[in-house]
Amino acid sequence: MVVFDMAGTTVDEQNLVYKMLHQTLLDDGYDCSLEMVLAIGAGKEKKAALKDILIELGVFAPQLTAASLHSLFKERLKEAYLLAPISPMPGAEIVFAQLKLMGVKVVLNTGYDRATAYQLIQRLGWVVGEQIDGLITASDVSLSRPAPDMIDLAKQQFGIEESNTIVKVGDSIIDIEEGKNAGCGLTIGITTGAHDAHMLQLAEPNHIIHQLSDLILLLHS
Repeated sequence: MVVFDMAGTTVDEQNLVYKMLHQTLLDDGYDCSLEMVLAIGAGKEKKAALKDILIELGVFAPQLTAASLHSLFKERLKEAYLLAPISPMPGAEIVFAQLKLMGVKVVLNTGYDRATAYQLIQRLGWVVGEQIDGLITASDVSLSRPAPDMIDLAKQQFGIEESNTIVKVGDSIIDIEEGKNAGCGLTIGITTGAHDAHMLQLAEPNHIIHQLSDLILLLHS
């Protein structure tokens, strides 16, 4: 089984989610940069991302403030995703098909809630059971990344007993941490999204790739 992150890894939405997080914070009077949002929030469940950014900014009662901002953010993101250009990351659908021909399950997981994740895959024309085998979201589990709960749930759904047979691919440090915490046999960073190779290397993935097609070459090597 290969577990892929969505935005920035398999879905090209030009970092819209983090731009919307950033704008939500700015509109509420918080002085922060998009770079800070990406560094602290990338890959996380979005309320947790807001809380961690607010902690970094020294905000009092960050959890309460994050909950309020998260509600506003979700409404804005829903509207933005209706209109914004969204496409599969180059090579994503070919890689999915190649993996399925190899008998490998293709699972997406994400720090989005289920409603947002489904909005994205519907825009792309992806269907669970066709292009992908499974979709696990932050709202399906008690603990989101870097906890292993989403990958553990995917294991249960597909009857996989050995974590070391699983590959995790993602564009953020927290994706790599999630894969390590789940005991994945390979954790692979990809430079198409939130974090560059230097930042990804801080999490010590097994490999860093620069495009999804590199994954097939890596698995065959």
